[in-house]
Amino acid sequence: MKSAFLIAAPTSGSGKTTIARGLMALLTSKGYKVQPFKCGPDYIDTKFHESVCGRPSINLDTFMATPEHVRELFDHYGKDADVCIIEGMMGLFDGYDRDKGSSAEIAQVLDIPVVLVVDTKSAAYSMAPLLSGFMNFHKDVHIAGVIYNKVGSERHYHMLQQVCDDLGIGCFGYLPKSPALEQSSRYLGLDFSQRPETKQLQELIENNVRWKKLLEL
Repeated sequence: MKSAFLIAAPTSGSGKTTIARGLMALLTSKGYKVQPFKCGPDYIDTKFHESVCGRPSINLDTFMATPEHVRELFDHYGKDADVCIIEGMMGLFDGYDRDKGSSAEIAQVLDIPVVLVVDTKSAAYSMAPLLSGFMNFHKDVHIAGVIYNKVGSERHYHMLQQVCDDLGIGCFGYLPKSPALEQSSRYLGLDFSQRPETKQLQELIENNVRWKKLLEL
């Protein structure tokens, strides 16, 4: 593989599924071999990944498997890929016992960087202490940068870029606040019957996210 990163978030509902799927679809449409993975035993998102990548999405779970087996799965399925994108679960450090089994542990086991998706609705510079806490909480988890979600305007995004500048963390772009990108929850995961049009999502990702910089990770 040429590049790999894990898409995570401070909490569920921040937009990591939307952004992960959009990136997978965009890069696949541009001719990249994208190998998708999903943290934990989730079986809904993996089918979603497969539909846009044309490759099976593989679960990586340190509760059900040893770290060695997780690394073997990652290496085996990602060996011929141009990019491996791992979608996290819940919040970055949420596991079955504190951070055991969490997305952060998967990133640590695989030694890959994390891209944090942050919901910025009704907040601007308050993102600074939030991101600082995540960046400094665990020294072995490398947060390479941020993609902001639900950004209200160009002015709002400029203020959020200042947060990244002050913290010395990469800013990989944003998605604007849009009802079309909302996904309603249901009792076993996400309701994809009303998912946003993939082409529209791809265009938003291409226009607003620095996806070429992500490929350098």
